[in-house]
Amino acid sequence: MKILKYLLFLILIVIIAGAIYFGTKDGSFDVSKTKVIDAPPEVVYNNVKDFRNWEQWGPWMEEDTNMTITYAEKTEGEGASYSWKSEEMGDGKMQTVRVIPNKEIDQKIVFNSPMGDSESDVYWRFEPAEEAGKTKVTWGMKGEQSFMEKVFMSLQSEDFETSLGTMYQSGLDRLETELKTSMEQYTITVDGITQHGGGFYMYNTTAAKISEIGEKMGPMLGQIAGYMDTNNINSAGMPFTIYNEINEQNGTVIFSAAIPVAARVITPEGSPVLCNYMAPVSALKTTLKGNYDNLPEAYEAAKSYLATNNLLRDNSRNMFEVYANDPGEVPNPSDWITEIYIPVLTSGPRFTQ
Repeated sequence: MKILKYLLFLILIVIIAGAIYFGTKDGSFDVSKTKVIDAPPEVVYNNVKDFRNWEQWGPWMEEDTNMTITYAEKTEGEGASYSWKSEEMGDGKMQTVRVIPNKEIDQKIVFNSPMGDSESDVYWRFEPAEEAGKTKVTWGMKGEQSFMEKVFMSLQSEDFETSLGTMYQSGLDRLETELKTSMEQYTITVDGITQHGGGFYMYNTTAAKISEIGEKMGPMLGQIAGYMDTNNINSAGMPFTIYNEINEQNGTVIFSAAIPVAARVITPEGSPVLCNYMAPVSALKTTLKGNYDNLPEAYEAAKSYLATNNLLRDNSRNMFEVYANDPGEVPNPSDWITEIYIPVLTSGPRFTQ
């Protein structure tokens, strides 16, 4: 009987000691992971801000493919929320409480468990990386563990900070993969024969290797835009490129970068920026929605359409591309729109084969 009393006394001492130990143990935590992702801040933010996108890269999806997710009517911006039920991960909900577009997102997460509910703060930070076009992304969570949570985590093979950090690192890796895939999406549509109205335009011209067009285009358009701004000349449309001469054998091209204007502009002698007029033209229009890297494929689609429909190019007129939106305002390359115009013959003796 004495032995039983001693055992009960020892158990009581252990319980009291355990309660004192876990009760006084610091339960505060702040766990975060940071990754430089190969995508602009706007692109990363636009994906993360909408809870519906989290299904594509959320690391917990790997842990429980049977997780049930319920979305609120609002899934992005302040007040957005969603909840989940999972036998593996437990139940819970999350709500966005503060956003600074393209820079910060703050959220509240609540876990429901037999030990009770616990609430923590989740935070996202988006900073331009040193390398242009990339983003330094930080994803973290901070809060205070309850007494029972401290006891529970002490019995696990991996401590809470390590487990959460591993999950966040996996999520950031999966997010980068998802963004890379989304930015590579593109479509090519051959719209058919159309009439382009032409008009006056400001331009400059250079010779280059075909592979150098992209890197030279930006500075050339910048020079034109700067000239127009200095001289109070308004744009009358989106920028475009005119291909004056292409030597595919040598891989060289003479091209003009151009911006439409409403009327003829008289430029001073020696001006690096000039004004010209494009006459209206019948052309095959092809639209690329996606990165400019896919332009060669778009041109091949246009050439195939010409051949299939027995259409002849009008070699007296130059091909040109119109950039229907501005990459500076549309950060995701999958949303860039380029209209390709290949002049065609619609009548006359050359309209035969």
